[in-house]
Amino acid sequence: MVISILIGLAIILYLVTGVLLGIRLSRVSTAQSSKLELIALGLIAVLLHGIVLYHWIITQEGLNLSFFNATSLITWLIALLLLITALTKPVENLGIVLLPLAALTLLLEVVFPSKHIFSFAAGQGGLDAHILISIFAASLLSIAAVQAGLLAIQEMHLHEKHPGGFIRALPPLKTGETLLFQMISIGFVLLSLALITGAIFLENIFAQHLVHKTALSIVAWIVFAILLWGRWRFGWRGRTAIRWTLSGFFTLVLAYFGSKLVLEIILGR
Repeated sequence: MVISILIGLAIILYLVTGVLLGIRLSRVSTAQSSKLELIALGLIAVLLHGIVLYHWIITQEGLNLSFFNATSLITWLIALLLLITALTKPVENLGIVLLPLAALTLLLEVVFPSKHIFSFAAGQGGLDAHILISIFAASLLSIAAVQAGLLAIQEMHLHEKHPGGFIRALPPLKTGETLLFQMISIGFVLLSLALITGAIFLENIFAQHLVHKTALSIVAWIVFAILLWGRWRFGWRGRTAIRWTLSGFFTLVLAYFGSKLVLEIILGR
């Protein structure tokens, strides 16, 4: 009963914060107090979401990282990273998309509860580190993808020479692109660490049905590596950077969620 109340409150707060951020953006409001209040509201939702996830994921048998649990965990981390970053950088408007997404994943786990237990075992610290690093990498690169989408909209309006109030309220393109590549750079390092720890600590990827996930993760790594090299060598920006970012992100989505969706939901393994 208590968990149900927490879930309901978290969903409501996520949605309210997202809507208020949208209203704030449309009215071109830049009041710092308003921003801090909305961040605080979002962080309360994140706290409630975290309590629910602890109840869902930490079990006596081990970690319940079912498809919807894992998805909810990643959106929780995305929301947390976003709101903390928004305290010092102008990224709070990404919450218009990302916070309702976190609310949706909470709702989906309620509607479609499932179990996929990773049992606790001695000497599995390396594997735990791999899972944690992978989640951080996916979360940060997901934020980067939303930032890239926002830059695409901003660039389109500026090229059409019809920058409305919504566009004028966004940070300059150069600032947005700088933030984008900062996120991608950190996410790329984490993705590299995830691949390295996976190669070291995963004993048999064929037996664990991880071949497709590993292959797609490597492809995503290559895409982001080329993007960062192109930025360093040729100064890639604008549409080129946006396309490479979104290509890498969607490949990573297929790696993290596509294989998990097929194995757990469709094949029931």
